[in-house]
Amino acid sequence: MTTREDCLLRDAADPLAPLRDQFELPPGVIYLDGNSLGPLPRATPDRIAAVIRGEWGTDLIKSWNSAGWIDLPADVGDQIAPLVGAGAGELIAADSTSVNLFKVLAAALRIVGEDDPARCEIVSERDNFPTDLYIVQGLSELLGGRYTLRLVDSADEIPAALGPKTAVLMLTQVNYRTGALHDMAALSAAAHAAGALTVWDLAHSAGALPVALNDDGADFAIGCGYKYLNGGPGAPAFVWVAPRHVSRFRQPLSGWMGHARPFDFVPGYEAGEGVARYLCGTPSVLAMSALECGVETLLAAEPYGGMAALRAKSLALTDLFIERVEARCAGQGLTLVTPREAARRGSQVSFAFDSAWPVCQALIARGVIGDFRAPDILRFGFAPLYIRFTDVWDAAEALATVLETGEWLEARFAERSAVT
Repeated sequence: MTTREDCLLRDAADPLAPLRDQFELPPGVIYLDGNSLGPLPRATPDRIAAVIRGEWGTDLIKSWNSAGWIDLPADVGDQIAPLVGAGAGELIAADSTSVNLFKVLAAALRIVGEDDPARCEIVSERDNFPTDLYIVQGLSELLGGRYTLRLVDSADEIPAALGPKTAVLMLTQVNYRTGALHDMAALSAAAHAAGALTVWDLAHSAGALPVALNDDGADFAIGCGYKYLNGGPGAPAFVWVAPRHVSRFRQPLSGWMGHARPFDFVPGYEAGEGVARYLCGTPSVLAMSALECGVETLLAAEPYGGMAALRAKSLALTDLFIERVEARCAGQGLTLVTPREAARRGSQVSFAFDSAWPVCQALIARGVIGDFRAPDILRFGFAPLYIRFTDVWDAAEALATVLETGEWLEARFAERSAVT
């Protein structure tokens, strides 16, 4: 069985250890919630200050050209692209994941509708992240109820749910509750064999594990900038379209930044070239600049082995956490809901517990920050850029202490907050 001394030795030998210095991490805190909000990169405050005081404060509107503000969505998109297996010019940073999902889902349905109007189902998982399901429902209503949402209860049911009525298979690559990882290549192939297109949400995979959008045959993808990409709260999201589809539709949110010539100010819309047509309104320069700093923390891993090295460490961290929690918390009512098989999980570990909310709050009071997902999930994210093996050991010990002492039963930990 692993000891804490073993963990100290692993940290000392970890080639990725220098990457932790890129972040402002509060002393005395073990931060296992980077799968919900990444920590602050040290470079971000100075970068934002330079944008505010220099580019905005001194150069004013000139900075759209002189500082390259107008190019930020494409530039940041090109930085994200290699992290998810996309090519240069194929991905753009813009808007939010929900808005981008609306765009690509509308695009996919239009393409499928032109090829086979009889297709009327969008297949997804019942426990997919709710905003994805809500966007489907809203778009379907907008389209007159032509499309229905077909939900399956487990990943094993997906292939059988695909058929002649399927228009789109829409999945989050890593399940937000359980951390289960879908096989993108196999499921994309299954969807294509059924005559459908795929839409992938990379919110819990981009920056956490190698993603191969082109190689795996994906059609559309969207992703989040404020989780593993460390772009800050509410950071811009990103959108990717397989090159074979990029010219087949007009952007459903046809705002001026997606126009072929936005500064001609003509009354009629003409879609821009390539993925640029997925832009809509004016980008937030401050938020985009912060996202760029966050993405650079991932790119800094390239000399150390890049995403493959980060994935290897992630699996080692999650393996260790499962081992330690099951050893220290046996008989306390925890149930592992994350796949035990390494190849089937992302970079998080989730346990079910009947009173997960107060346990989570008691852990936070001890300086171990994970999070709660209704109704009964304790969720812990392991971002390999900054999490150490000793952090994993100490977090498992803290969880054991909270459960053994019953301190989670204190009334203060039962109080619900607006954000859970």
